[in-house]
Amino acid sequence: MNTKPILALDFPGEAEVFKFLAHFQEPLFVKIGMELYMQEGPDIVRKVKDLGHDIFLDLKLHDIPNTVGSAMKGLAKLGVNLVNVHAAGGRPMMEAALEGLEAGTPAGQERAALIAVTQLTSTTEAQMQAEQKIALTLQESVLHYANLTKQAGLNGVVCSVHEAQAIAEVCGQDFLRVTPGIRLAGGDAHDQKRIATPDGAKRDGSSLIVVGRAVTGAQDPVAAYKMVSELWEASI
Repeated sequence: MNTKPILALDFPGEAEVFKFLAHFQEPLFVKIGMELYMQEGPDIVRKVKDLGHDIFLDLKLHDIPNTVGSAMKGLAKLGVNLVNVHAAGGRPMMEAALEGLEAGTPAGQERAALIAVTQLTSTTEAQMQAEQKIALTLQESVLHYANLTKQAGLNGVVCSVHEAQAIAEVCGQDFLRVTPGIRLAGGDAHDQKRIATPDGAKRDGSSLIVVGRAVTGAQDPVAAYKMVSELWEASI
């Protein structure tokens, strides 16, 4: 799989996306999330893919198994590289997602990697315990979801950098640890609670990193992306 830093295209619409992408003269690995997909629909995926970019379609599906399986079968036809669900949906739901993804992938095409969200990086331990009534530490909850995800046959999880190495030790190095909440040193944390720098993420066991406002909100996005990439690749 492409190991470039994943750029989060967290923009309200197509015009802003293509204005941003026009800065770059190279193929990127980008994330299309719920905000953009809900505004523009599957066409935005096709248009970005036609520009030669790899795509992480970050919709975090979470519903009954039959619904998620059917939805994933449809999403598979878009030919993206990485998709996700919520591990909290349970093992049968994750297994249905994988079955749908395999059934919907066109013949001759490689199936997208499928990962599951453990705990959102905007969630604190106190919040998880109070609102989700999970009587575990945050790391214990994340490791539980990672194990469940592996049992369901998925390729990895979304987690924070702080749990990545522990997940690798429990689930193996080939099990993907995709970590958002990446910032450059001194950057604003925004609404993320569990954050890291690109080089720190690599040292702490991340397989892939997702970078948003540190690049998309920069005065010079190309220079910011280059800095993120150099920090990430230098620590490989």
